[in-house]
Amino acid sequence: MQANDVRVLKGAAVPTLVVGLVAVIVAAVLSGAGGALGAGIGVVLVAAFFTVSLVVVSWAGRISPMAMMTAAVVGYIVKVLAIMAALNAFDGTTVFDSRVFALATILCTLTWTVGEMRGFMKLKLLYVEPDAEVPGRGR
Repeated sequence: MQANDVRVLKGAAVPTLVVGLVAVIVAAVLSGAGGALGAGIGVVLVAAFFTVSLVVVSWAGRISPMAMMTAAVVGYIVKVLAIMAALNAFDGTTVFDSRVFALATILCTLTWTVGEMRGFMKLKLLYVEPDAEVPGRGR
């Protein structure tokens, strides 16, 4: 991973873990141990999926911009489907509170997404190389 990717990862992971910790505490108070377990599983699920996705996109970025875009789109689709499958699979479970699990998963997903967007915006990367030679320009 490049230094820029690590900064984006930190910018998304730290707020997500803070929000997740608050969700676990609130769930424990309002819903007991089952709620805290459900919120904790939701936080771990989001952190794992989104970290793996960022690592894969970072790796694909070293290959080519096309591979990076493909990895980002496919990763997004896989994350959405996997999280939907997990929410559906745990619906109605008695081991932990599935409603708290779903809420914590959604809350952490939104937090991660906002943190990741903020991290990318703070990088201030150039979209175009200023001194790049363009084919057919007559230089």
